[in-house]
Amino acid sequence: MAALRLIQQGYNVVGVFIKVWQPDWLDCNWEAERLDAMRVAAKLDIPFLTCDAEQAYKDDVADYFINEYKVGRTPNPDVMCNKYVKFGAFFEFAQERGADFIATGHYAQKIEKAGMYELHRGVDTTKDQTYFLWTLTQEQLAKTLLPVGDSPKSQIRKEADGARLITAGKKDSQGVCFLGHIDIPEFLSHYITLETGNVLNKSGRIIGEHGGALVYTTGQRHGFTVTTQNNHREALYVVGRDIEANTITVDDTPLTTNPANTVTIQAVQLIGQPLALTQNFELQTRYRQTPVACKAISYTAGEVRISILGESDIPVSGQSCVLYDGSRCLGGGIIA
Repeated sequence: MAALRLIQQGYNVVGVFIKVWQPDWLDCNWEAERLDAMRVAAKLDIPFLTCDAEQAYKDDVADYFINEYKVGRTPNPDVMCNKYVKFGAFFEFAQERGADFIATGHYAQKIEKAGMYELHRGVDTTKDQTYFLWTLTQEQLAKTLLPVGDSPKSQIRKEADGARLITAGKKDSQGVCFLGHIDIPEFLSHYITLETGNVLNKSGRIIGEHGGALVYTTGQRHGFTVTTQNNHREALYVVGRDIEANTITVDDTPLTTNPANTVTIQAVQLIGQPLALTQNFELQTRYRQTPVACKAISYTAGEVRISILGESDIPVSGQSCVLYDGSRCLGGGIIA
């Protein structure tokens, strides 16, 4: 629908399928996905190209994903996929071929103000994807079109159905960018030695076992076995882990708020003007989180320390913290 809308607006459109790396042992339907894209291009009577982004995906998404887990951090591969593949390898591919713009189907909006480009949430807040686009630069935004961000997903599907596109009823993409749903412990076991370890209660008593402390995150309530007998046990949540000792600690009361009420983010990138220390804004430390009010405590090159003014989730090291001023995405960083 991004392509069709641009054609209707008078653009000369070329369809491009992005080919990425996938491990030999993982079933992947990229050929079927490429065929779908090719059929849509044929239906719209536009040229069709393939962009080989295999190396970029392997180096900057897959290897990053594995290495972050190795050091006990939780990665955000969708952010890196956008940065290094869609707005990296594909962006360069398009420019080398003389394209004026690239266009994507992201649910987000670009707004030009006073010669600067702002990134705003998509109209459909349930599908908004700005959380994954905080690394965009002014140069990239200047040459990017986001044709579907001003409409709800239901409208996009309706238009696709009306145009008889074969992908009109296709399920939403989910899971890791381009790889889809994967079993993370199983995936990582091909690259990292995961050793069985002890599950502890808050008193430090061994109550079960797990498949490797590296693959658990705070709040997780599955993927480990409790061997103590308790016929009336409540659900148990991961509330801590010790990577060196290879243990995880669980409790029937999940950690749902951030007791420190602060978060430090690194590798900060802002879309436009720098933050003002007096400015109140909002943040999200995970994709589906309700935005939380906050303000910057300190701001140096590449690092911001933020005071959280409301109740928030536990920040997870390695994940993205994205900053907002209303619907506008200000940028973000990686949680330290």
